[in-house]
Amino acid sequence: MNIVEETEPLTAEVRAYAHTYAKGFDIPLHRHAWGQLIYARAGVMTVTAASPAQPGSWVVPPQRAVWVPAETDHWIRCGTRLSMRTLYVAPQTRALPAACCVVNIAPLLRELILASVEAPGPARRRRLMTALILDEIRAATVAPLHLPEPTDPRLVRITGALREHPGDARTLCAWSHEAGASTRTLSRLFPSETGMTFRQWQRQARLLAALVRLAEGAPVTAIAFDLGYESPSAFISAFRRALGKTPRRYFDA
Repeated sequence: MNIVEETEPLTAEVRAYAHTYAKGFDIPLHRHAWGQLIYARAGVMTVTAASPAQPGSWVVPPQRAVWVPAETDHWIRCGTRLSMRTLYVAPQTRALPAACCVVNIAPLLRELILASVEAPGPARRRRLMTALILDEIRAATVAPLHLPEPTDPRLVRITGALREHPGDARTLCAWSHEAGASTRTLSRLFPSETGMTFRQWQRQARLLAALVRLAEGAPVTAIAFDLGYESPSAFISAFRRALGKTPRRYFDA
């Protein structure tokens, strides 16, 4: 199922859309002339940017959003059934994020997004809503839900395999044989290409995979062991260190 509903433009600066997608639906590689705030009202999605300036993936859990700047090549995969609300922001609008990022949606911004789609009202109200929406986007805090993508083919072999099987516990030394490079070379390439060590990248891949599984309703115990954690408590502890809350509290928030 793919349902798209377009409202009338909120103002000359902002347009609003409502989308519903089935689990597993892929929105293929595309770009927009306007900036895009993609809000996951319910469900989880993964947004992947192909921009040479910042390749990588962003997992967007329920009640969060991803900001995609204008003219950024990207595609979207729906990890669950997804209820999406999208705001398009005119490219001349100032002081918005220059790069892709997942942002936490404050209650005020959430209600403004929903109202812009469902009940935008008369012109004066739309202008006021637009001004508040833009202010709230500028004030939104960034969530650490980015997984950078390397370009070196030796690293891509490793990261591609770990994206498919994030619970793979092989060490970098073990991966060196498959990648065709020494452990020392790979240890140097990971920070230079991704800004992370191998272990940091691996932990982030597991964290983002866990978010998708949690949104699907998978039990914490199954997620922990499937993703290579020693125990459910080890998974919960790692999740809390990364995101500041236990999995249950994170999704409740």
